[in-house]
Amino acid sequence: MRSLNIYFTGPQEVNVVEEDVRDPGEDEILIRGSKSLISMGTELICYARNVEPGSHWDNWIQYPFAPGYSYAGMIQAVGEKVRDLAPGMRVATRTSHRQYVICRASSALPIPDGVSDEEAAWFGIASIVQNGVRRAEHSLGDAVVVIGLGMLGQLVTQYTRLSGTSEVIAIDLSETRLGIAQRHGATHTLNMPVQEARQEVERLTGGRLADVVYDVTGFAPVFPNALRLARTLGKIVLLGDSSAPAQQHLTSDLITRGLRVIGAHDANPPHAATEHAWWTHPNMQRLFFKYVERGQMKVSDLTTSRRDPHEAQAAYADLLRDRSQALGTFFDWTAL
Repeated sequence: MRSLNIYFTGPQEVNVVEEDVRDPGEDEILIRGSKSLISMGTELICYARNVEPGSHWDNWIQYPFAPGYSYAGMIQAVGEKVRDLAPGMRVATRTSHRQYVICRASSALPIPDGVSDEEAAWFGIASIVQNGVRRAEHSLGDAVVVIGLGMLGQLVTQYTRLSGTSEVIAIDLSETRLGIAQRHGATHTLNMPVQEARQEVERLTGGRLADVVYDVTGFAPVFPNALRLARTLGKIVLLGDSSAPAQQHLTSDLITRGLRVIGAHDANPPHAATEHAWWTHPNMQRLFFKYVERGQMKVSDLTTSRRDPHEAQAAYADLLRDRSQALGTFFDWTAL
């Protein structure tokens, strides 16, 4: 069996190749891909390799690089020791963009009947965002600002709405993205640069400013302006992983107003669940599926493009050129 697989082979270079697929080992499964979701922030940084020398990005991105981590498909075969999964079951797993994948059975999450493959493919990004919202330790009635309404920002809007916030103020320069955020729970939308938003945030919060500000842009100049939107003793959650972290400068707001800056990263959740640390990636992903099944969260209307995997070079080039209107961009493996 052969699999069509996508690799970055250098800055802005994509290679789509066919490779052999081995049989699954005793505790492994073979999955045929249905949909895999492009994580625009992470993957475009890796595609362009426009990163700060010596940063974690610089150390991580080595070519050839297999992009992607949000994948849904159907099991084709299982190893002899696999008991809870069987051929014909739909599963989601954290793997790169490829037609077929071999993975450990323990790393595959069954997809509920009420969740489509496209919805399920959001599960990786959904757990990253959920971790960030958990790190914020919200209180009932919090006023929240979300800066940047790309893929992560749209999910922050929905998760914070579910967390009992009183206000969710969404800031972006795209009317399309602001409209989607409003449909999904944003109480107010501001189409303006973040450096111009303080007066409006003050007005919308009765002069108090935000309890929690999410910087989901990964754009270093946003960070000092995000600090200005938090109330005294408020919190700023950095959920967008900047490719130039040394340029994210602090201001006097941190000290004079006693702010807390909280970093949130995919590596934060515990590997194994305990009574003291329950929310592993799989447990957060199951909760995401439950929310989607119940209609408490919606990602089906976030799809903006479906691409044939053979078009991978064009797909990434298009997104790098202009991603202002893009949200859910999928590789459709069913087209092969």
